[in-house]
Amino acid sequence: MKMDKVAVEIFRNQFEGVVEEMGHAIMRAGHTVFVKETADFSACLVTPGAGGANAEVFAAHSRIGIWLQVGWPVDDCLQAVGEPGEGDIYIANDPVTTGGLSTHLPDIFAWKPIFHRGELVCFGWTFIHFTDVSGMVGGSVAPSAYEQYQEGLIIPPIKLVEAGRMNEAALRIVLANTRIPAQNWGDLKALLGALNTAERRVHQLVEKHGLEAFRAGMGGVLDYAEAQARGLIRALPDGTYTFADYLEGDFLPDRRPIRIKLHLTVRGSDLLLDFSETDPQVRAALNLPTHGKHGHYMIVPGIVNYFRSRIPDIAYNSGLVRPVQVRIPRGTLLNPEPYAACGARQATLFRVPEVIMGALAQAIPDEIPAAGAGQGSILFVAAPDPRTGAPRVSIVQPLVGGSGGRPTKDGTDGVDFVTGFYRNIPTETLENEMPVLVARCALRRDSGGPGRWRGGAGIEYALTVIPPNAVLTSRAMERYHFQPWGRDGGQPGTNGFTRLREAGGGERDIGKIDVLHPPPGATVIIGTPGGGGFGDPFTRDPDLVLRDVEEGFVSPQGAEREYGVAITKGTVDAEGTAALRAARRRAGGPAARFALGPHREAFEGRWPDALQTAVNAATAAYPAALRDYIRRALMADVDRRLDAGEPVSPEPVPALLEALARAQGLPPPPVPEAPPL
Repeated sequence: MKMDKVAVEIFRNQFEGVVEEMGHAIMRAGHTVFVKETADFSACLVTPGAGGANAEVFAAHSRIGIWLQVGWPVDDCLQAVGEPGEGDIYIANDPVTTGGLSTHLPDIFAWKPIFHRGELVCFGWTFIHFTDVSGMVGGSVAPSAYEQYQEGLIIPPIKLVEAGRMNEAALRIVLANTRIPAQNWGDLKALLGALNTAERRVHQLVEKHGLEAFRAGMGGVLDYAEAQARGLIRALPDGTYTFADYLEGDFLPDRRPIRIKLHLTVRGSDLLLDFSETDPQVRAALNLPTHGKHGHYMIVPGIVNYFRSRIPDIAYNSGLVRPVQVRIPRGTLLNPEPYAACGARQATLFRVPEVIMGALAQAIPDEIPAAGAGQGSILFVAAPDPRTGAPRVSIVQPLVGGSGGRPTKDGTDGVDFVTGFYRNIPTETLENEMPVLVARCALRRDSGGPGRWRGGAGIEYALTVIPPNAVLTSRAMERYHFQPWGRDGGQPGTNGFTRLREAGGGERDIGKIDVLHPPPGATVIIGTPGGGGFGDPFTRDPDLVLRDVEEGFVSPQGAEREYGVAITKGTVDAEGTAALRAARRRAGGPAARFALGPHREAFEGRWPDALQTAVNAATAAYPAALRDYIRRALMADVDRRLDAGEPVSPEPVPALLEALARAQGLPPPPVPEAPPL
């Protein structure tokens, strides 16, 4: 049944109405702060596919919850559970058996087949971030975890409800593996309620339009989104654009940075995201298990966000990622071997869109902003209840920084583009839920990268933890070393920091939080990064700089140093400003396309791209568990040679590896298998 454009638009809005209602049901019925305040959940409708294959998200909400449903790879889940039955509901959180649908254990997915007169129409599908699924810490995420078994309960796709009857044994297992069973059960019931809502609304639509028209509507909205995406891709200049950025390896044994490198190829209306030169998987919880799926929802946000910025009301479904293929070798950071730790993969998720933006900036430089803060760190606190001693666990706040300066306006303050779906938690709610006090929450002065268009300011957040035996954890603390890059003469944003002030004592820097045991009454002070600037800051309108000073975004000293604007007695000193800017013009050179910051420049001066690539290639044939150790040993050997003043080029790296293996009694480099004919 072919549909005209009007019918497609009608179905699109009605489908979106269903998923929006599902989302509101979850948020209003959820029990944990993570759901009812931060809104870390999703809901969508999924086509039935064919025998559990080729199913797609045909409707997803874009005004509530997390906006990452587009590209959900649901096929492995459907094939794992077999023929669906009416009244069944399934759940899972296992990154391995879900085929990369769940990318860390706190993400619990639940889905329900929806039938009409015995025929499968579609699936209602939901996700929620459970605040705790057991594991080594409250909140279940420690960046230093190195295998998935440390991170909590693993649930392969199972039937939680069969023909309308709860599987009580499965439910007891799920609730026995959490520190907060009552709250998790409340959140799970919110998911079940949303799925039942989907079933009712789909029945109404099928009764209204007929089953044939409903099915045609599913295909029509997917094809429409694909056509919109292909039109936007076709407008990009054909070519291959390369960019790389880094995660900070503070929780790795050698603390070495982790490179994410992309070759983005545009060919007509197709995109290829080739991450073949990205670093291997790591012995920390930063791995992102995508299984190399095309259009995977954790890889494409940078692309989908670009689509949505060009067409704000674009049809929001998996048709958008049909033109997007990925190439990610197994055993690498973005496609690790089974059961690699992945709890803190949030940091990786946020870096990938910035790498995509860096590549797109070379194709369409006038449309892409500078880098944002690049972190959406989720700060958790676990503490005994002061009255009962029972464990209490809660998110404290999503700690986000500023976004990058844009080609025509400043970045947003305290909110980054790639983490814009997070919602702040009201202080009153947090202090009512947990034995803590929020001592400060404010924007950071001089944190946004200077530019013609200033980078968004970061946040300063101070939390006082009252009781003893509390534990703080945080995932995705980033940009403490590598700054958010500036664009076209704009300067990098400021790094983040963490300090600890003990009750009655001094204040000290403690770096990133992994698992922190603060003494009673201690205050943790966190500064999030600011976004990079766009354009030469010495061309910024002096009146805008004065306004920034008046509003507290820039200090008077920063105005003079970074923008060449002299401010005297609360007004712009025109003569002093002209002199400062003239001196800058005499001393300055051409504006850099990317201002990467001194830390990255120093690292890449010592470890240029070609040398990093040579080390990865030389060790690639080793099994993942052994490769991590051997790669670290090889890089340490190269570092020793560099420290001794010996130049090391990429060409002799394989020979260095063979000599190292012989000297340390390690296995020789395996011979790579020949590709199949």
